[in-house]
Amino acid sequence: MNIFKRAAYQLFTLLGREVCRREYLSQKSAELNERAVEYSFALRCVWRTSAQTVLDVGSGYSSWPALLAKCGCIVTAIDSMDEYWVGSIFNRHFHIIKDDITKSKLSKTFDLVTCISTLEHIPNHQDAVRGLFSLLKPEGYLVLTVPYNESRYVENVPCGYASGKPNICQVFSRQEVNSWLEKNQGKIVEQRYFEMFDGPLYLSGNRISPPREVSVTGKHHFTLIRIQKA
Repeated sequence: MNIFKRAAYQLFTLLGREVCRREYLSQKSAELNERAVEYSFALRCVWRTSAQTVLDVGSGYSSWPALLAKCGCIVTAIDSMDEYWVGSIFNRHFHIIKDDITKSKLSKTFDLVTCISTLEHIPNHQDAVRGLFSLLKPEGYLVLTVPYNESRYVENVPCGYASGKPNICQVFSRQEVNSWLEKNQGKIVEQRYFEMFDGPLYLSGNRISPPREVSVTGKHHFTLIRIQKA
């Protein structure tokens, strides 16, 4: 039995190394995107709240759950898998539980929940936010990063992300944020705004690299929010 285990381990190691090598060779020159500001903001939230248990919602292929675990958190990661992505997905960085946040089957609650660039792709965002709050401990924290315009909600902006499906990409406004807070008894602890494109809305025009932090009154396309559950 030990021989088979060693052989299987060696095989998976070789396959993993080959995957990493191909990813390394396939890198292309790119402009800085929102992930740089999203991850740095979320990590500061983990540090400031001393969160021990963390749930990441909409992990996809990301290494974000593995990074959280490396920081010392006990991490659970979920994704609905077949809603956004074509076919089944495999995250080589971390174990992802198949679960729909609008009707989650998880029974435990967490100190902190991260939902990074995910909520905008869920048509029923109200049910999704309700699900996010239901998985928070009392006085726990929700870290949301979403396309944003202070005064204008947009149901869908053109989104050509790697799904291959006709997915929506919403731009939220203050009205939606306030409704989330009111319906789920939350309060904003911190909110930051970023200009990322030279057009008026998220994904419109050319990308600005690096993204620029602005005030709420400046032109912005994206927001980072830390919310506390009452």
